[in-house]
Amino acid sequence: MTAATMTLEQALNERRSVRGYTEQPVTQDVMNEVFSLANLAPSNCNIQPWKVFVASGAVRDELRRRMMEKVMAGVMVNPDFEHLPSFSGVYRQRQVDCAVELYGNMGIGRDDRAGRMRANLRNFELFDAPHVAFIGMEKTFGVTVGMDVGMYIQSLLLTMTAYGIGSCAQGSMRYYPDDVREIFGEPDTTGILCGISFGYEDKSVAANRTRVGRAPLAENVQFLDALE
Repeated sequence: MTAATMTLEQALNERRSVRGYTEQPVTQDVMNEVFSLANLAPSNCNIQPWKVFVASGAVRDELRRRMMEKVMAGVMVNPDFEHLPSFSGVYRQRQVDCAVELYGNMGIGRDDRAGRMRANLRNFELFDAPHVAFIGMEKTFGVTVGMDVGMYIQSLLLTMTAYGIGSCAQGSMRYYPDDVREIFGEPDTTGILCGISFGYEDKSVAANRTRVGRAPLAENVQFLDALE
């Protein structure tokens, strides 16, 4: 199956978070195709608010080094946008179910604090992916424009899937945005929302056995065509 033959349905079903990669890089020609297609994502008044910074090679290595150094030293995170809210009820249960599946595949028990810390550090190791894309927008933009960027991210993830490229969207990549701005020469007005590690999946990595389902449609979607 190739990018030309994969259907949207197949891409939606096959896309998942990949947490372990081979050293094989994605060629620049393929990246140009992937990011060009993702750029067709819709946005309000076609403003195309997303800013994308793709780090490979020595740039990727330096950003990874800086992030790991800060995490291991306990440096306080400094995100440009607010943290995720605390989840409760069914949302908390889904979060727990996902963690149980992931940590179970990694052989990390509930009380294995050291194992959980190592698993968290893997985020900043980029899961050994040869590339990472940082996704940003102007800091002055609010949630409405943020939704436009979200549609771009989904378009990018699905396009990567169609090209046989594994990916993992990571909120943790927004924790140290100053390094991203410095290396890419961006002004402080650019905020970093998240990052996406990507490359070719290493199927031998235990975490990549993780599969999580979705809630029944009726839990999230209501169809209504008549008033009582």
